[in-house]
Amino acid sequence: MSEAGVSDPTHVAHRDNHTHRDVNGGWLRPAVFGAMDGLVSNLGLMTGVAGSSAAPQTIVISGLAGLAAGAFSMAAGEYTSVASQRELVQAELEVERRELRRSPGEEIRELAALYEARGVDGDLAFQVAEQLHRDPEQALEIHAREELGVDPADLPSPTVAAVSSFFSFSLGAVLPVLPYLFGTTALWPAVVLALVGLFACGALVARVTARPWWFSGLRQLGLGAAAAGVTYGLGVLFGVAVG
Repeated sequence: MSEAGVSDPTHVAHRDNHTHRDVNGGWLRPAVFGAMDGLVSNLGLMTGVAGSSAAPQTIVISGLAGLAAGAFSMAAGEYTSVASQRELVQAELEVERRELRRSPGEEIRELAALYEARGVDGDLAFQVAEQLHRDPEQALEIHAREELGVDPADLPSPTVAAVSSFFSFSLGAVLPVLPYLFGTTALWPAVVLALVGLFACGALVARVTARPWWFSGLRQLGLGAAAAGVTYGLGVLFGVAVG
């Protein structure tokens, strides 16, 4: 505050302009991965079945089956993965909590050494570490951040990860099925809709990255188109071989 009780304009400008995008990927990774996986895998499945000269009814049943199987598989995988990671972190936090109770002096010196290694004067580093250790929960949180790189109050939820993966995969996987559900008997509307979805997904990712929206969109579109082309070719090949 200035002497007149008004905030310094440079501080206000810095506060208003100095913002950062989400770089942790806490929500971005599972959402994008789930939607992309749903789009690419179901599009690939349906083009493979279509390449074998299957009837439209068989293609749409395959798409719906792929949607259900993939969504439940993604949800189960995410739940198990996140739950296992959370349990591991909690076990390590319990180890740290016991050490804070049994050897508080050693833990204070350990934290002070970390701060000193970052350029803080030795005496000041020890004073700061000592003051932070007055609150056991605060000390645990700081040691967890410094030594484990985690925030004990912000551990990922297995349920949230599973549910978000289920719905994001389903959202992506349903796109190539939609044209068939609305009565089309040709493959190309499903391919076009899926490729548009891939491009849109890539462009959306560009909002939180440094890449241009068109670059991210074309990258996702190219990857999906390549997967669909390969599976369609395999469908044709296997269909001829079986026939």
